[in-house]
Amino acid sequence: MPRPYHTGAPTDHFDGTRFFNPDHPSTDKNLGDLWRWRRQRRTRAGWPATAPLPARIDAPPAAVTSGLRVTMVGHATLLIQVAGLNILTDPVWSERASPLPFLGPRRFNAPGISFSALPKIDVVLISHSHYDHLDLPTLARLWRAHRPRLLAPLGNEVPIRRRLPEARVETGDWGARFALSDHVAATIHPAYHWSARSLNDRRLALWGGFVLETPEGVLYFAGDTAYGSGEIFRVLRRMFGAPRLALLPIGAYEPRWFMAGQHTNPEDAVRILDDIGAEQALGIHWGTFRLTDEAQDAPKLALADALAAAGVAAGRFLPLHPGEVWQAA
Repeated sequence: MPRPYHTGAPTDHFDGTRFFNPDHPSTDKNLGDLWRWRRQRRTRAGWPATAPLPARIDAPPAAVTSGLRVTMVGHATLLIQVAGLNILTDPVWSERASPLPFLGPRRFNAPGISFSALPKIDVVLISHSHYDHLDLPTLARLWRAHRPRLLAPLGNEVPIRRRLPEARVETGDWGARFALSDHVAATIHPAYHWSARSLNDRRLALWGGFVLETPEGVLYFAGDTAYGSGEIFRVLRRMFGAPRLALLPIGAYEPRWFMAGQHTNPEDAVRILDDIGAEQALGIHWGTFRLTDEAQDAPKLALADALAAAGVAAGRFLPLHPGEVWQAA
């Protein structure tokens, strides 16, 4: 039995050692499942040899003291600027989403903001421990340069503090609320997902998204999640109201028999949009790291089809590209 990352009384999503998704099928896959996927996996067709050049930002974005601005860095890394705060989500500037610098999924497109161009970062939101979301080399760079607060679900402080024992890591359970300033707060919200960084630490750390309450309205960063029953999204709307902006994953979803319990596809993401009633959504978690079988641009094409099928205006849910900036009107 591995040593627990979190110690505490069992709850409806923690058995005393491992976390789990209540009322959701198990996300655990065995070696047979993995072998079946790899044996049936499609070729690398659909991911061009080189990426089109993104609109890379090489000068620090201006501060936002009023209004709301979101800049896509890549995958699930975004710079959120609101009420005088600079907030990063799941920051990854590394070349690979992997524990090894020479192996594992490699970046297809350069970060949309060069690291040296980042403004002073106040807060980093970490959704869970997978390598494409919790990148210790990037966190080390951020800590040296900016000394931000690091917020994460329970247990994620363990791998972070192994690398950065001096870092300001604050963790909480689903529902934990953190004051980021006098005007902005962040709450950890449930997600249908899982965690692991090795073969023996599966689900020892919790996973989740974040709800930001700001003077510009509610923002929802979903992190990684499946759709499941949809109840966690309907609960979000009941608790916080319809978000002004939702940052929703639309990639890493094929094959569905393997991925449906852990990652949304664009059709699922449109269902989330309907459940939470967000005024605006931005599609993230696509086109940067080849994690699954769909083509590089398949998520944005499938999103357009899903929006049309649901009768939702295309402009209400935009697939965000690295370097692209969305600003509230």
